[in-house]
Amino acid sequence: MVFAACDEDAIDSSEFVAGEVFTESNIRVIQIDTITVETSTVKFDSLITSQSSRVLVGKYVDPEFGTVRSASYFELLPTTYTIDSEAEFDSIAMYLKLDKYYYNDTLKQNTIQIKELNEAVKAYNGDDLYNTGSFTYKEEDLGTLSYTPRPISSDSLEIRLSDSLGIDIFKEFQEKSITNLAEFNVHFKGMALLPGETDDGSIIGFSLAAENSYMRLYFSTAGETERLSNYIDFTINTTSSPTPFFNQITTEDPNEYLKTLTDKEIELKSANAEDRSFIQSGVGIATRIQFPHIKSIYDIPGEGTILNAVLKLKPTAQSFDDHLILRDSLSVYLVDVNNDLTEQLSYIAVLNRDNQEFNDIYYELSLSSYIEKLLVTERYTGEALVLLPDNYNSTVDRFILNGNNSSDYSTTLELTYSIYDEVEN
Repeated sequence: MVFAACDEDAIDSSEFVAGEVFTESNIRVIQIDTITVETSTVKFDSLITSQSSRVLVGKYVDPEFGTVRSASYFELLPTTYTIDSEAEFDSIAMYLKLDKYYYNDTLKQNTIQIKELNEAVKAYNGDDLYNTGSFTYKEEDLGTLSYTPRPISSDSLEIRLSDSLGIDIFKEFQEKSITNLAEFNVHFKGMALLPGETDDGSIIGFSLAAENSYMRLYFSTAGETERLSNYIDFTINTTSSPTPFFNQITTEDPNEYLKTLTDKEIELKSANAEDRSFIQSGVGIATRIQFPHIKSIYDIPGEGTILNAVLKLKPTAQSFDDHLILRDSLSVYLVDVNNDLTEQLSYIAVLNRDNQEFNDIYYELSLSSYIEKLLVTERYTGEALVLLPDNYNSTVDRFILNGNNSSDYSTTLELTYSIYDEVEN
């Protein structure tokens, strides 16, 4: 470790509360920005997406992460099982309310294909469903829609479904062959929302709320002067336990570096990936960060204390644009030596755009308390920090960050360290 030059800073400018020994000492405050920061990329085996906050459907081709695809599988929950014996079937449709989330190019056309499932949506081991899960479905479409997404300005999509599906359910309800959820699930296992096979546009988010996204069966009865219309809604079932819903989020044919991440314990060092690390929510790619030589700060003569510690990570130039956008923040998690997530920390990496016109933007992460913890820890545990978006199981956001040896702008830990020598009485 090489130390930067010392700066005599005013103690009053920090939040450090000085003790008696400190105030009676000769004090130096130095800035250090050459401590080694080890960055790498890891990929979790799978992510729980049955706890996702939205339906995600779409597909696009990414120059680094490959073909990114999301489909949604779920069970439907009828709001009632009663249809008057005199009623007649009218139509059936699926309604999906956009929740304003999107990723990649919304100027290109997307397709949604709706399929009927052959099997129930349920976890085979445990209570959760993962992004890598899959269930079989019938080949014939229940309905399909090609559309140009307007995730901010539009409200909902309406997808007309097959009359044969509607008539079948209508008769089962009207004849009282189905009177509860269990019977309905035996008859109709659920549906999958799939992107078009040739799509290369965007991934769009839709609301899970019962009042926003649902299948609606329309029917009517003859009145004295006119027909009286009625309907039954079938909402996405997120109330049963375990939840019979999940998003299947996958990538195919990423760059050669990401192809090596076949197990969560594999670490792709930034030095072996053109001095870059990667993040992609939804599929579980994360940037891993360690400070292996942090205790070499004790080599500085005299007693000392950390006043401030800020980690700066710059997105790789030309790795983002108006479609592959950067989010304003990244969350920080702890992983153990096996790269299992153990805890979400309270730290937030915030995107600093103050000098964006000069292409000087970077994520800034205050780590003072974490660095202090590392300095007093006696036993090496192998734990590390990882960066992911906060809602990583409900998005497909991706990021590429410079490593600590980048010629453009290295990942840097900036320490403000105060040194004092005790004065003898």
